[in-house]
Amino acid sequence: MITAERLTKNYGKVRGLDQVSFSIPPAQVTVLIGPSGGGKSTLLRCLNGLELFDEGSLRIGEYEVTVGQGRSQGGLARLRREVGMVFQSFNLFPHLTVEANVELAPRIARGLTEAESTALAHDLLGKVGLSERRDHYPHQLSGGQQQRAAIARALAMAPQVMLYDEPTSALDSALTGELLQIMRRLAEDGMTQVVVTHDISFARELADEVLVLIEGRVVESGPPEEIFTAPRDQRTREFLRRYLS
Repeated sequence: MITAERLTKNYGKVRGLDQVSFSIPPAQVTVLIGPSGGGKSTLLRCLNGLELFDEGSLRIGEYEVTVGQGRSQGGLARLRREVGMVFQSFNLFPHLTVEANVELAPRIARGLTEAESTALAHDLLGKVGLSERRDHYPHQLSGGQQQRAAIARALAMAPQVMLYDEPTSALDSALTGELLQIMRRLAEDGMTQVVVTHDISFARELADEVLVLIEGRVVESGPPEEIFTAPRDQRTREFLRRYLS
């Protein structure tokens, strides 16, 4: 589903990503962990075209981007249609209701009729437990409800992949548990998901595979029971020791 080969991203003399390679099969939940500044968010933004890498290649489903290709607005639009993004700050349109937030993109980008987009919004809001809040505005929702509305909005574009940037940062433990259940259901339905988080407990519960990014490199990858119990790389051990101490 996702294959990255030697992705490199430079910010002047600073290398944000350094020859990053990995493969993610369909329906897998992959969690990215590591210290701040290690490249997690940069990698996530490369996966949906918000950042353009300087070297390497990226394939998502049947769509591939290599250096020198996919740089037009049309090319980026095709990539973004394959990938849904849930931002840390949610980025819901404040002047639109929850239902209108979900309806807007599929009506414009997918060409759905008003009736089709409304039916889709009702279905998706039901799946994330927001049917009774569909006529509310974002400021009338809790942080957890805004998070679920953002997930429904991303799903409305029928992406092959869902990306999440620090999805639990504004949630208490109860709401984190609700989010965990939603993301597990999406995985059961076949959705490929990539998550950036500093919440190690959440990563343990959710991940099928963990990638550890330090200084722009994937220093280790594996199932959560291996990464969090018996990491092989000294840099991973030092990161977890500092983070969990």
